[in-house]
Amino acid sequence: MRFNILGPLEVIHDGQLCTPTAQKVRWTLALLLLRTNRVVDRDSLIDEIWGDEPPRSAVTTLQTYIYQLRKNFNQLLGQMPGADQMILTRPPGYGIRLLQDDQLDLHVFERDTRRGHGLLTEGRYEEASELLAGALRLWRGAPLADISRAGRCIEAHIVYLEELRIEALKLRILAESKLGRDSRFIPELRELVSMHPLNEWFHGELIKALARADRRGEALEAYRDLRRILLDELGLEPSAPYQHLQRQLLTDDGLESLFSPAAPEAIALTS
Repeated sequence: MRFNILGPLEVIHDGQLCTPTAQKVRWTLALLLLRTNRVVDRDSLIDEIWGDEPPRSAVTTLQTYIYQLRKNFNQLLGQMPGADQMILTRPPGYGIRLLQDDQLDLHVFERDTRRGHGLLTEGRYEEASELLAGALRLWRGAPLADISRAGRCIEAHIVYLEELRIEALKLRILAESKLGRDSRFIPELRELVSMHPLNEWFHGELIKALARADRRGEALEAYRDLRRILLDELGLEPSAPYQHLQRQLLTDDGLESLFSPAAPEAIALTS
């Protein structure tokens, strides 16, 4: 059985989609998956599902959701060893027990992103790029996109997951830059700066990719876009490295450094 949360929640068994249809049962499962192999206390689950105004029946209703999950998985897995121990009841709450990391797409993504980072620091750029590209393909959209009105805990996890994705994108862009192929990322970088307009790193990589592609005028225009966005949104000038980058483009002073991408060690994975 496999579980996917990097997009709408999916439960897949023997190639068949068997995700619970009841919204709050899916909601309960999502929170358990975000804390795989750990106990999620009952109060956290109740707060996630009902917020500050839980019904008097919240404890009993939550027990019903856990029962439904356990029953569904037992029916799907039959007599497989450990099937009856997948959904656990442990004080002070409940948990989901997965025997292998590759049962959850998030675990595969985190593992491969860290491996890709290691390959990048070792100078194995082609392998790093391929591994990171595979990790990013696990994303099918916004994480847990079908969990409507997610509560505080799931929302916090979603922010964390989006940060992980940004770090993986940065690492792959660095790997492609080291291979001299960053010009192919210009369309994607334009999309990234549109989606993350306050992320100076994406703007900077777009500027450098355009410069390396002998499109200096567009690179300078991309810098002006960055400066305008930061001034309009935050009242700030671009950071010193990006101001220096503009001066390089205007004067040719040290322009050759644009063809030496930053060391991969400069990008630290979110812990």
